[in-house]
Amino acid sequence: MQRRKNGAAHVGLNRRSLLVGATALGASAACGGTRADVRKTMAGAGFSKEGLERMHAVMAAHVERGDLPGVVTLLSRGDEFHADAMGTLAFGGTAPMRRDTLFRIASLTKPITGAATMMLVEDGKLRLDEPVDRLLPELAHRQVLKRLDGPLDDTVPANRPILVSDLLTLRMGMGAIFTQAPYPILQAMTEKGVAVGPSLPKAPSPDAWIRALGSLPLMHQPGEAWMYDTGLTVLGVLLARAAGKSLGDFFQERIFEPLGMKDSGFSVPAGKLDRLATAYWRNPVTGRFDVFDAAGPESQFSRPQGFPSASGGLVSTADDYLAFARMMLNKGEHGGRRLLSERSIELMTTDHITPQQKAVSPFGPGFWDKRGWGYALSIVHKHEPGDPRGLGWDGGYGTSCYWDPQTGVVGVLMTQRMMDSPAAPAAFVDFWRSAYEAVQG
Repeated sequence: MQRRKNGAAHVGLNRRSLLVGATALGASAACGGTRADVRKTMAGAGFSKEGLERMHAVMAAHVERGDLPGVVTLLSRGDEFHADAMGTLAFGGTAPMRRDTLFRIASLTKPITGAATMMLVEDGKLRLDEPVDRLLPELAHRQVLKRLDGPLDDTVPANRPILVSDLLTLRMGMGAIFTQAPYPILQAMTEKGVAVGPSLPKAPSPDAWIRALGSLPLMHQPGEAWMYDTGLTVLGVLLARAAGKSLGDFFQERIFEPLGMKDSGFSVPAGKLDRLATAYWRNPVTGRFDVFDAAGPESQFSRPQGFPSASGGLVSTADDYLAFARMMLNKGEHGGRRLLSERSIELMTTDHITPQQKAVSPFGPGFWDKRGWGYALSIVHKHEPGDPRGLGWDGGYGTSCYWDPQTGVVGVLMTQRMMDSPAAPAAFVDFWRSAYEAVQG
């Protein structure tokens, strides 16, 4: 399979481009130094040894076939865990994938943003039912397009203000449209730098980004439809203003430090760049894997972001994200310390999207047949083999995490191959199928 390392060309506006998502172990190299397998298991009755071996073999096959340069997986259940790292940080590279490898987690940022919002609600600095106008005057007195494909000046006044809860539930009336047609609103969003897509926002500051967005009409009336992504990007601006500090500082103080997420943030320090995996996308014309974001100093994550995206801008590790997911599974507690109330967790994990809203909110074939949406995360109502269970979300750069209150299982999958289809990637399906086949009892 031929591969070339160059800058990624424009990726079309569709679902594949939107789901943009502890201690290191020593690594031993195999296959001439181009592949590494690192496994550590602290398992008892919760997982079967045979099932874990099958999961390793299934995931290793993706690396051996050249579908992925490398992958890290974590399974947790109570005090038991199974960690697995295999492959390399880059196609053709020799540096092994490790348990402490850094990944661009894309939309796995969203649940963290949801938790941060509920912390400010508990602090009394936000109300879920309040209009965003107090903190985001740029979004006051909205106009709404009469038709999605209509001219930007063909509008009507919004029926009501945008609420804080509309941002969490992605019902603010602005977001992704699944079409390649040249709608004026999509062209305007691209021109102003507020389009939904896999790349980080290029705005020099949160204020500049929200001003640009505020100059455009909404696509739907607030509360009318679920539209992916933009609401949570907006929420990041609101959180920073409510907290009186940068989004990164707020996340660090209230989430990362209490949970011991020492490798998580909106950029990678110079001393950790050697642990950052290379991100790839499959070129639809050539079929080759092209570099979407390089590792090292060339990475767009190697420097602080002018506008850190609360929708998809974090870098993290499998262990760091496991700590967050376990806190959510434990109803807001971590290590004897309460970070969120049980009521906040209940609100986050309740499906807030009505059947009527789902009917006018397309998002991939059959999505709403199995899913709901809470506060910044997905709720799996129905599942088949290969589907995740419980609560969580996926990241468009190739990441996935769900926690299941019924079984107590937390699964974390970390890759850096961008999604290229509305369907779940094969690696995702194989991971979740084999993970649940390994669960006992």
